[in-house]
Amino acid sequence: MPRRPVVIKLGSSTLVDARGRLRRSRLDRIAGEIGELAAETPICIVSSGAIALGLGRLGRGDRPTAVADLQAAAAVGQAVLQQSWQRALGRAGRTTAQVLLAAGDFERRESYLNARTTLETLLGWGVTPIVNENDSTATQEITFGDNDALAAQVAVLLGARLLVLLTDQEGLYTRDPRHPDAALVREVPDRSALDGVDTGASGSPWGSGGMRSKVVAAEMARAGGAGCVIANGGRSGAIRAAVAGESVGTRFPAKDRAASSYKLWLRYGLQTPGRIEVDAGARRALAQDGASLLPVGIRAVHGRFAAGDGVEIVDPTGATVARGIAEIGHAELRRLAGSRGAEVAVHRDRLVLVDD
Repeated sequence: MPRRPVVIKLGSSTLVDARGRLRRSRLDRIAGEIGELAAETPICIVSSGAIALGLGRLGRGDRPTAVADLQAAAAVGQAVLQQSWQRALGRAGRTTAQVLLAAGDFERRESYLNARTTLETLLGWGVTPIVNENDSTATQEITFGDNDALAAQVAVLLGARLLVLLTDQEGLYTRDPRHPDAALVREVPDRSALDGVDTGASGSPWGSGGMRSKVVAAEMARAGGAGCVIANGGRSGAIRAAVAGESVGTRFPAKDRAASSYKLWLRYGLQTPGRIEVDAGARRALAQDGASLLPVGIRAVHGRFAAGDGVEIVDPTGATVARGIAEIGHAELRRLAGSRGAEVAVHRDRLVLVDD
């Protein structure tokens, strides 16, 4: 694609009211903004709301905790959500496509590339993809996750220039925005700007995320070379202003140098069933010298994994140093741990430092 796309993520509270009903007029207004922008810039939408709409359609007032109930609600609500987007964007002259993704689509390199090809093809055709987590089967996402991380993954996947996270707040505040001393943070040029900022406020009753997950998503997008804006989805013109670079919400400027797509996949997409504990010397060799991980620096091997599986490399304190792909399975690596030889546990070309 000649133009780098923009990814727009909408939280459940932006699209669904407290009774589980679609905010139809708001969706129409947002779709109108997106329709205008999409004439010049490829737009990919990541939309929450399936579970909330499903619960509303079923007359359920509270969000259940049982995974089976959440899956069933998602199955009902996803159809409502997609039809609503199709209707609203159709009025704005846009053709839509439904793309449901699961965590496994990002963990396996082949499916990761396939997902990217599908989304790039749709955008190249002038179609607006509506992406959501496949909540009816993705139990881990429903139980622990939210679509902020999914949106950041999609932004990285597509090499987007901007990720817009729409929420029910004006942006990131120094503390709970209900507090009289709370102040809106206009820009976060680097991580140090977050010192003293309380991001622990919980999400809405319908959603599963909060401001913390949005900050993490912003950092993930920035690692891939995309800027990020957290803005109020209820404010008219917020999307247009964010895309135009105007002052709205909280802006996280893109990093000057993005990591390669492969390194980004290692860092954010790769599943790591194993954990390798290394000594201080191995940590220095990895972090400072760009070396491969050799068995001599390994103190312990945890979990079960085969050659080609993802592993997390941790230092003696348990802090994660790197993520990579094992060259040796867990059983053989336990036998080799601490020994000197020509074997390589994780090659430097197949690992990424977490703080790089």
